[in-house]
Amino acid sequence: MSDVPDAPQPVPDAPRPAPDAPHVPSRALLLDDLMPWSVAPLRLGRGWIMGPDPASLRARWDTLVRAGAQADRETLFGPTRLRTPHSSVAALPGQPTATTRFASESGRCPEPVRVLHGAFDEQWLIPDHRLIDAARPELWRVVDSTHQVFAVEQGYVPGTAGPALLATALLPDGRSPAGRPGRIRPLYRRPGGREPNLAPGLLDFLAGRYGCPVDPEDVLAWALDAAQPSARGVVVPLPRDPRTWLAGVESGHRVLALLLRGARGGERPRLPGGRRPYVRAAIPARPGTLSYDAEEAALLVGTTGRISPVPETAWRFEVGGVRVLERWFEERTAAAPAGSLEAVGSGGWPQEWSSELLELVTVLALLAEVRESRRSPGTAVLGRDELCAAGVLPAPPRARRPASVLDHREEGPGGQFALL
Repeated sequence: MSDVPDAPQPVPDAPRPAPDAPHVPSRALLLDDLMPWSVAPLRLGRGWIMGPDPASLRARWDTLVRAGAQADRETLFGPTRLRTPHSSVAALPGQPTATTRFASESGRCPEPVRVLHGAFDEQWLIPDHRLIDAARPELWRVVDSTHQVFAVEQGYVPGTAGPALLATALLPDGRSPAGRPGRIRPLYRRPGGREPNLAPGLLDFLAGRYGCPVDPEDVLAWALDAAQPSARGVVVPLPRDPRTWLAGVESGHRVLALLLRGARGGERPRLPGGRRPYVRAAIPARPGTLSYDAEEAALLVGTTGRISPVPETAWRFEVGGVRVLERWFEERTAAAPAGSLEAVGSGGWPQEWSSELLELVTVLALLAEVRESRRSPGTAVLGRDELCAAGVLPAPPRARRPASVLDHREEGPGGQFALL
């Protein structure tokens, strides 16, 4: 599996393409104005270190470290300009992994961690800095399962449907299904929900404008509900009407709860009884196809597998012009090159994948309902010049740099402590 998705393939029965994004005035507010600190997507450099099940990752690691000839080990590793088995790098923040050169590695695989791959695909990653070309350590430093949320831009693809902004409590790789990644913006600059990644003074400005308390998650919720794609970045119009703001924040919090999928102590998404999808016929060990029966509202997995009811809105849900369910299935069933570590896999269809597919169908169905019912922020919006006059914009340079979050020393290459 590559960390850069293939170009999307045309779908014969695809819905009519969405119109191009509306013209965005040069003074329109961008997410970059409101959440100034952003980080580029992760760049793995080798696909075998990420996968849909942790057992496969451990098997790949074992295959690599047990390779007899050094040349075989180097080939399996997949060297790049930034990483080879002989690279000397620091440990990933928060991960107790070795910092000796990988060429001498003979130990067990580090415990894989759950990450968000692309828009909706929760996968597993070997958290070893020696294996990742660009791991973005500044993101790992602010991961916090209790408070942190990452806003993930989906990139601009003209003429396509789907949300411009998503969010997750997992560490996101930031990849776009269409291969045009955006930026990753943590909601908080420090662990523990400290120091919101918002333009200084924004919360007080909005509270005064709308006559109600405004917290950081309200701003993120509004952005999730109102975000619009553009070639200049994700546009987030702020309304003048307090009632519009409150309605959008309420809608955005519903979106956020769905995207978090029970993280941070929330409830996992569920459709009401009678609409809840179930596996009606067992999914075969190696399903080769995924299709949709519109008359029966059923997802057909392989030649015999059947899941229903599945609303058509979930089947057609797109991000960047790529159908989410089709991409999720492809990530688990596409053939890997023979002899590569990517070919070392589960060898079947684990029960966990069926459960994950049912949850993904649920999330997409409920998101589609929220998106259909949301209201436009209208044309009466605040201009960038008004936030500039209030001293909120432009954000100071320090707000665009990561905060110093170290309360302990991090291990550098070869066991030395890193100097940061």
